[in-house]
Amino acid sequence: MRKTTAHAQIFMPIHGLLWLGIGKGMVIKMKKIKILSVFGTRPEAIKMCPLIKVLEESSFVDSVVCLTGQHRQMLDQVINIFGTKVQHDLNIMRPRQTLTTITSDILLKMEDIFIEEKPDLVLVHGDTSTSFVVALAAFYQQIPVGHVEAGLRTGDRYSPFPEEMNRVLSGHIAELHFSPTETSRKNLENEGICKNVFVTGNTVIDSFVTTVKDNYEFKDEKLKALDLTEKKVILMTAHRRENLGEPMRNIFKAVKRIAIDNPDVLVIYPVHLNPEVKEVAEEILGGASGVALIDPIEVDDMHNLMAKSYLVLTDSGGLQEEAPSFGVPVLVLRTETERPEAVDAGTVKMAGVLENDVYELTNELLKNDKEYAQMARAINPYGDGHASERILEAILKWWD
Repeated sequence: MRKTTAHAQIFMPIHGLLWLGIGKGMVIKMKKIKILSVFGTRPEAIKMCPLIKVLEESSFVDSVVCLTGQHRQMLDQVINIFGTKVQHDLNIMRPRQTLTTITSDILLKMEDIFIEEKPDLVLVHGDTSTSFVVALAAFYQQIPVGHVEAGLRTGDRYSPFPEEMNRVLSGHIAELHFSPTETSRKNLENEGICKNVFVTGNTVIDSFVTTVKDNYEFKDEKLKALDLTEKKVILMTAHRRENLGEPMRNIFKAVKRIAIDNPDVLVIYPVHLNPEVKEVAEEILGGASGVALIDPIEVDDMHNLMAKSYLVLTDSGGLQEEAPSFGVPVLVLRTETERPEAVDAGTVKMAGVLENDVYELTNELLKNDKEYAQMARAINPYGDGHASERILEAILKWWD
């Protein structure tokens, strides 16, 4: 029981209602806000599950979860680790799916979910096709949308593709905007979005409470067999659509040279399931000394591996936010980033996609202790692990 005013008390929720006692013998009932959280990829799940946990624990919220299944195996792993309860699964994944099939499948199937659940608010995350299409489907039903991780921009509508435009369109549909940083808030302001914008931090930092443990034992057998104590571990991820082809070949050639020239280094690369990525990785890095190609790993393995790493090479957005929390410098394998605050803070550097650029910048951090220490000690700009609580507080303030 929690006191709210001098004359009002909130009692235990019963069947979706809050019973509110006011004064002597006066009782009214107040409807809980029904929040439908929808996501479909592994990165979304990692960032939404901590928020959903906070929503589930709130006496003011009726939380419902829907998966689109834009990713499948990797998505299910995250759901299981966080113990997230899922009420709806669209299971849209099909062989060789395209942006068109993803869009049409989600748009059609979400209509039935909205009609059945009648949510007061729909939450989407970030820059995926799931986020944009679900926001559009909710708009068609005149349901308010809250956008988690709102306001990130590269300024190039085709890079990353289609994520940049997904994020812009989601932002202009949404009524509530949860920006991780002041920079992302200003991006929205520059587009005329000034109402109901809340700076909260990034929910990915909240996830470490669940995933990162002292004396953690890895689940992946290949990872478990590697000696992480005698080497400088470089964790690499590379999968972005715009890097497929020549850029990815350049990155892999640079990494192979780094491993050959630095015997004290171990590069660990959980290879993405995309056949276009796997084939090139096997061709260039397969069997290379100092390089371990492993299957995609679960989120708790990934976070604990990151915490033990010396350096991260990535074209992922999430790792730019996550690794600095562990004091691990990040080199971004892209030509632009929608996370410039990490670059400004000194936790991240842009390495690009040219072989010599990637090689030289990585080598510098391996050889130059002063430069490495400067990046490792920089403060992570993405928050303190309480973003989910701030988002709930903002929602309740909006709901009044």
